[in-house]
Amino acid sequence: MTRELEDPFPAADHDHAQCVADALDRAAAVCAARGVKLTRLRRRVLEIVLDQHAPIGAYAILERLARERGRVAPPTVYRALDFLVAQGLVHRLDTKNAFVACARADGPHPACFLICRECGAVAEVADPELDAAIAAVSRRTGFAVARRIVELEGTCARCAAAHAAQEAA
Repeated sequence: MTRELEDPFPAADHDHAQCVADALDRAAAVCAARGVKLTRLRRRVLEIVLDQHAPIGAYAILERLARERGRVAPPTVYRALDFLVAQGLVHRLDTKNAFVACARADGPHPACFLICRECGAVAEVADPELDAAIAAVSRRTGFAVARRIVELEGTCARCAAAHAAQEAA
């Protein structure tokens, strides 16, 4: 059974300020419910990660913080990122050695990312069929999955359409 998926990338005209505000509100609620602190620094690091729907490296975050606050020690940023990852608010993309905000920060879940090589956008998707296939392979092979992140690189529909329009012109 195949099904059509809607474009998981944010629309070009989406209200990004509202998108960030909603994500920060969700993060505050998640942390409060878990009894952990979303400090000002952790919140600011999350806000920087949320700034665009593309991966950002720890040193780029460090540079932004340094412009705002003066010198910031790298371990400070890494500790904030470790906290955000542990709380499920941010994911680490191994292929990019960078971080993206979690689209579903309501609890642990399998992650699958679509990474556009053209525009750099990243979309987190949930696909029960993919989850079932990975679980089946794990069962058949007796492999105990400790961490599962699927990263697919390619071209998003928007960039593919722009290429097609350029070629047609």
